Amino acid sequence: MNGSCHIWSTKGRVNLKNPDHNFWLMETDENETNNGLPPVVKRRIFFGREIGGADRKLIPMYQLKTRNYLGPTAMDAEMAFLMANQAQAAPGKLVYDPFVGTGSILVSAAHFGAMTMGADIDIRVVRDGRGPDCNVWSNFKQYGLPMPIGLLRADNNLPPWRPGLKEVFDGIICDPPYGVRAGGRKSGGRKLLKGIVSPYTVPDDKRADHIPSTAAYTLVECVHDLLDLAARMLVMGGRLVFFYPVLREDGSVETHFPEHPCFKLVATSEQMLSSRYSRVLLTMVKTSLYTEELALAARIKHLEFRENHLKWLENGNLHSSVFSPADAESGDSKP
Repeated sequence: MNGSCHIWSTKGRVNLKNPDHNFWLMETDENETNNGLPPVVKRRIFFGREIGGADRKLIPMYQLKTRNYLGPTAMDAEMAFLMANQAQAAPGKLVYDPFVGTGSILVSAAHFGAMTMGADIDIRVVRDGRGPDCNVWSNFKQYGLPMPIGLLRADNNLPPWRPGLKEVFDGIICDPPYGVRAGGRKSGGRKLLKGIVSPYTVPDDKRADHIPSTAAYTLVECVHDLLDLAARMLVMGGRLVFFYPVLREDGSVETHFPEHPCFKLVATSEQMLSSRYSRVLLTMVKTSLYTEELALAARIKHLEFRENHLKWLENGNLHSSVFSPADAESGDSKP
């Protein structure tokens, strides 16, 4: 070896069949094409000791194509396991998903031994599914996992928790609706929210089959409500893990993410979905107790963030940017 290289050595005996430690050498090249990922800026070499590994056997076991009950926004099994890992789901912990859908994220949390609880604004998803043998509960039964301690019909904009209840969950993991595959909804309906009709009480004989009216729920409002919910309901040191959509411009993504005085952002992981659209998995740790003063500070921070960074997301602009022709701005069109 020449003088610019150094050989790492140890006095231990090499055992290739049953080693106590594995060491890896990884290299990134300078190829312009990188399987759809951003181009590598420069060649880099990494060397280190393996301290953990993924259980790849879980992926075929939990793959969506064999899942009993699925919806259009069901989270990919591998991604759901990554999210549960980021939230540190483990036995003795309680994990909550406020946008539970068909339960894909909670299935992964339950696999790691966590107790689970979920909510969704669509009562038909959490209560009915597609029948008694094809619903959220049947997904847990399919894998022999503990059932959720509860599935609620609840609105993230109007949380169902009684006043004073706080610090219940160890982790909140979710994929908020941001209007690409499915838009967010909140309770009320357009006429009720505009004051055209007055609030009403559903008669007892119609409650079992009543489907509440809903209205559009922008990502701006959804993210603020999610952070406020997590600040109230997470224990100290608890984790909030959720996806946040971003547009890619000039090969890079926006680096301004939602903030809250009660949380510290500890990890951001980008998943590229197209040349113009990504989503970033945000992992936040609760570091401060929730107080009314911090809630007010969070509201001010939210309004500033909305004005400076989130306004373009309010009226379906993300959906338009994702699905409009790539060269629409130049006037070109494709058949």
